[in-house]
Amino acid sequence: MLPSSPSMSSLAPAVREAARQAGELALPYFRSGAQTAAKLWYKGHSSPVTEADIALDTFLKRCLTELLPQAGWLSEETADDPSRLGQSHVWIVDPIDGTRAFATGHPDWAISIALVKDGAPVLGILHAPIHNRLYEARSGEGAWCNGERLHLSAAEAGSRARVAGPKPLVDRLERRLGPVERLPKVPSLALRLARVAEGSIDVGLVSAHAQDWDIAAADLILREAGGCLTELDGSTPVYNKPQPSHDEMIAVASRLHPRAIGAMRA
Repeated sequence: MLPSSPSMSSLAPAVREAARQAGELALPYFRSGAQTAAKLWYKGHSSPVTEADIALDTFLKRCLTELLPQAGWLSEETADDPSRLGQSHVWIVDPIDGTRAFATGHPDWAISIALVKDGAPVLGILHAPIHNRLYEARSGEGAWCNGERLHLSAAEAGSRARVAGPKPLVDRLERRLGPVERLPKVPSLALRLARVAEGSIDVGLVSAHAQDWDIAAADLILREAGGCLTELDGSTPVYNKPQPSHDEMIAVASRLHPRAIGAMRA
């Protein structure tokens, strides 16, 4: 058994490999531009789930639990076990973030894995198989994509902000911030945040009711790259609460946060 405070550097290679293997498991079900080969059904408020989601969830739970047996578990596709609330470390996983995209042949879906300690992510892995991009961050140690360091510029943007998110939120931002460049909404919320971290999106907007598993890994990747994800009152997300959902949020480079969040509050 690993020690109670494991080294993120020692855990990261195995978690990275688990994410890659999960991607390999998903690929036979994916049909670019077409309906998935996986069985598909709906849960809750018309939220799609496929047999691929379940297969990846089962695989990742086995792999990650073996890596850190004392950690709790919170996943979109596993019945919630309240015992996680008493655990210092908790795995927070979305086996396929962007299931609707996956099911309809859109490339923007990803495997999201975070290890949270005392409510804050300390390790984040996000793997987008179709784009062949693997994002990784460790608390206090930086963020990378495919082995290259991610670091957002501290300089002010010289043109209109590139914004991605739900249209009502983009409309609200533009009313106060002025004209923005509207990018297509990225169906995987985790990838939307990761693209802020790599600088291809300046402002990522998030509707209310995002869940821990949607954002935990990407939150750490963004922060370690020099950005921030906050709710509109300026508070940072806290993870592994009894109800793992969040209010409206904004993801930006730290240099843009004061202006952008001011516009969203108005």
